[in-house]
Amino acid sequence: MIRFLQSDNRITKALFVVVIGAASVAMVVYLIPGLAGAGASAPDTYAVVYPHWYSRILSSGDTISQSRVEQLTQNELSQRGPQYAGNPMIVQYFEQQVGQQLVQQAVLLQEAHRLGIYATSEDVLRYLHTGPTGQVLYPDGKFIGEEAYRQLIDDRLHESVDQFESQIKDQIAIQRLQAFVTAGVTVSDQEVRQIYRNANIKIKFDYAVISADDLRKTINPSDSDLEAFFKKNAARYAQAVPEMRKITYFAFTQDQVPGGVLQPTQAQIQQYYNDHLSDYSVPEQARSRHILISVPAGADAKTDAAAKAKAESVLKQLKAGGSWTELAKKYSDDPGSKDQGGELGFAQRGKMVPAFDNAIFTQKIGDIDIVRTSYGYHIVQVEERQSAHTKQLSEVQQDIVASLTREAAAQAASRYAQQLTAEANKDGLAKTAEAHHLQLATSDPVARDGVIAALADSSELLSKAFNAKQGDPPQTASTGEGYAIFQVSSIVPAHAPSFTDWKSHVLSDYREEQLPALLHQKTDDLAAKAKSMNDLAKAAKAVGATMKTSDLVGENGQVPDFGEVGQVAPQLFQMSVGTISGPIDAGRTGVVAKILDHQEPTGDEIAKNFDQTREEVLSQKRNNAFNVFFSGVWNNYKRRNLIRMNPKAMQTPGT
Repeated sequence: MIRFLQSDNRITKALFVVVIGAASVAMVVYLIPGLAGAGASAPDTYAVVYPHWYSRILSSGDTISQSRVEQLTQNELSQRGPQYAGNPMIVQYFEQQVGQQLVQQAVLLQEAHRLGIYATSEDVLRYLHTGPTGQVLYPDGKFIGEEAYRQLIDDRLHESVDQFESQIKDQIAIQRLQAFVTAGVTVSDQEVRQIYRNANIKIKFDYAVISADDLRKTINPSDSDLEAFFKKNAARYAQAVPEMRKITYFAFTQDQVPGGVLQPTQAQIQQYYNDHLSDYSVPEQARSRHILISVPAGADAKTDAAAKAKAESVLKQLKAGGSWTELAKKYSDDPGSKDQGGELGFAQRGKMVPAFDNAIFTQKIGDIDIVRTSYGYHIVQVEERQSAHTKQLSEVQQDIVASLTREAAAQAASRYAQQLTAEANKDGLAKTAEAHHLQLATSDPVARDGVIAALADSSELLSKAFNAKQGDPPQTASTGEGYAIFQVSSIVPAHAPSFTDWKSHVLSDYREEQLPALLHQKTDDLAAKAKSMNDLAKAAKAVGATMKTSDLVGENGQVPDFGEVGQVAPQLFQMSVGTISGPIDAGRTGVVAKILDHQEPTGDEIAKNFDQTREEVLSQKRNNAFNVFFSGVWNNYKRRNLIRMNPKAMQTPGT
């Protein structure tokens, strides 16, 4: 099922952006060190922001609750997918960022109110009509209704309309504060033209490359040099050889469990089916295909009419016997289905955008019709519909038997492992293994991140072994295909290797240490030789560098063995044709370049893009000015201890 047709995610994003705060504010709080002192320790308090010093005494600050932080975090993570919400470290990280942003907003809001900057209910109403929520709440200019509005906010944001509109009011006030602070920011016409010119210069160049990988091979120190390096860096190698452990164990697989696994009875199968009825519930769903003729958001009537006419033309071809496969590939603007003849598969009711959803659940099967949605015009055919139903036991019995058999086998293996572990604790590993005809083995010394080759999966065993002590009682660990019962039989502590044993590592380390200086020296020599000879190619040949030629690129252009030109060597854009550069450090390569072509935007191009460039430059300058303003406000709040954080909220993710 293609994603963009499913319940319009833009709705949630439009709603969420006004809840998480002033989108126009360029602050990123977590980059500003220190969120003031700890102290807000109530269980549901994330932070308290006080407007005045005496507010701390009166306990009259603005409180940000932990539950609010968690709610907004879940809203954010739900936009990113279940893999995010299921990772505790990611959840904690996002909670910290959302919480700190709410603290930032509270500080900005207090500063706005101090300056007499507020927003009214009328401002909120105007925002709902014209802001990012406008198309959601007022499709075609008509309000969706109070009940639908309330339900939408509850479903998507899990909060009340009053809470939602209060957040909008705060956002408007903060945006007005930003406008007030940055009202005096200007940019000259000359600056706009120069910025556009610099950003749109394109160059082409020859360049000679000295590769660090090639240069590394030329660093061949003597054994005495390496041994001296090894002794000099003794602290570095003090524990180079990690701790190793020998582990004595015996293992069994599930098919070695005595007695095997009994097949489930019909009564057990029936009981499992009864307990998992919801798993076998099939919701109402429809299978359809479509060809999308997209209409850009905000398109004028002429563009819309052209798209509609194109859709009608495609509809006529389909009704005349045209191939869905060929017409979808030729006309559809849906990249997810066009190459599959427009096939969308089955969709449950309510999972598509409303107009499309209504069509596939009401349109006569086999008929082809045109449906208009926020994405454009869809030529839709419903191929099949299934009413909601529950699968019969006969349909799922084989799956249930397999599930119960796996569960019984796993339980039997677990019980057998517990039995063997108890026996091993009493009689020892060797006697227990012999009594049950299992092979006792002792591994070679193995590191924590190593493997025991004889086991399908030794990760759990090693994890437990490195948390145990030598001589501890036998333990059990899963091996992926059964269990192992084991003990740590000996420990080899982390230690320094001998030079002979570690020589190859020392050589690698020596080369890495020498490489930067050598690469810098060789690139300097190449640049000097190229300039003295006034011939980059000859100089490259003389020092063994490789000659290459770039495409015509701008400052964001990527060049092989060079990188992003504007980041690595911005000076090249100011050089004239024929000029040879100095040495350029491109990370893992050293480069010298010669400009072959230098193209600047024309006066007409600058004039055509002047207004857009002016707005971009102004926006950047305003953001920079507001950053300076906010930093001052923030530091003032910190200095006066007006932000009190719950200590748990300040923990780094993963601690």
